[in-house]
Amino acid sequence: MLKAIIVDDEAPARSELRFLLGELNQAEVVSEAASVREAIEKLKEYPCDVMFLDINMPEATGLQLAEALQHLKFPPAVVFVTAYSEFALDAFKVNAVDYLVKPVETERLAHALARVREHVVLHARAQKAERIPVEKGGKKILINIDQIRFVMARDDYAYLQTDTDRYFSTVSLAQLEKTLDGHGFFRVHRGYLVNLSLVKEVEPQSGGTLLLTLDGVEEKIPVSRRRVSSLKKTCTKPHQKPCARIHQEASYASCPCRLNERTRFSYRVVSLLSFFQIFRSEQVK
Repeated sequence: MLKAIIVDDEAPARSELRFLLGELNQAEVVSEAASVREAIEKLKEYPCDVMFLDINMPEATGLQLAEALQHLKFPPAVVFVTAYSEFALDAFKVNAVDYLVKPVETERLAHALARVREHVVLHARAQKAERIPVEKGGKKILINIDQIRFVMARDDYAYLQTDTDRYFSTVSLAQLEKTLDGHGFFRVHRGYLVNLSLVKEVEPQSGGTLLLTLDGVEEKIPVSRRRVSSLKKTCTKPHQKPCARIHQEASYASCPCRLNERTRFSYRVVSLLSFFQIFRSEQVK
């Protein structure tokens, strides 16, 4: 069954759509939100297949949220549910799967859900296809991106570490950084890329540097002093030691040592609110 989040500033509209989805019994509403900001927070907690978005809401519009969602590697499908038919063209410019005009008819909603299922199938195929060619024992093989703990540079080449083995790649760290962009990897040092979703401990060091411990590997990864600030911005909240020592005055909502509790998708949502704020400021200019 599809997982859905309903985003509308009017509670009766949310209740009506929840009722219609329940009648069709094809999607489970895992959460609701009354604003764009709340929607992003809910998305961190409840990864979903589809977001049903109103357009006109306080502070920001559903169109702006849909635009921001496109910066996720695999964004949820977006179905607009609005009283205004004139925004349909704008909706499809931000890759909406469908556009429903209130009051929503059950048959029309069923058609939208069918389109969402097609989107989800394509999404799943793309995820399975994401593998990287590496070498081991003179043989070329493919490993899933999700298996990679960290990437370490060696001259013009790189080594990719999984929980079970280390693989050689003729691709440079800079090129791998581009390939892994959007998958939760962070350049913590000129010689290391780290899968932040697998970080389980952060140790502050003298001189303002850090050491990261990852699930499944004994080697600790250094964070250079000039990368610490960027790493803080990637996180969103201190919760317990050692993170409180790292963030100090920061008021963040998540941090790297907890990201192993989330999926890779959830990690990508962590910084979505920051991106959205930047997006809105650019729109105002």
